[in-house]
Amino acid sequence: MSVDESSLSGSSLRAVGWARSLPVSSGVKAARDWTRGHLESLDWARSAPDTVDAVLLTVSELVTNAHVHARATAQLVLTWDSECLHVTVHDASPELPEQRKPSTGATGGRGMLLVDALADSWGARPCPRGKEVTACFRPVS
Repeated sequence: MSVDESSLSGSSLRAVGWARSLPVSSGVKAARDWTRGHLESLDWARSAPDTVDAVLLTVSELVTNAHVHARATAQLVLTWDSECLHVTVHDASPELPEQRKPSTGATGGRGMLLVDALADSWGARPCPRGKEVTACFRPVS
């Protein structure tokens, strides 16, 4: 899917986007592989490999959170507006994620801390049928 929003309100914003539905049965690897393919089309593998790694780890964390906490299909949307790659995951749970300080022995609970450390910015908002979490990445050339 490509999106051209230049006709909206006389704006000159142009964006390219891709979307994929990821049922719990699809696994997180499918989300990473799909994302990697789209990042290659932006030529980030060569020009911004560290950003690619950060995006892939963030996709893993956000899709895992959707599958584990919402126990639902995750909708993964990537939008590139020539300045920032917006990585958005929507799920059916209305509960917004929060950063927690995990206990030393805990095997989980660090996902949003990782997203906060990797992304240039991130946020979460409720939607009519759940929530969406978006992380933004600006590639360093």
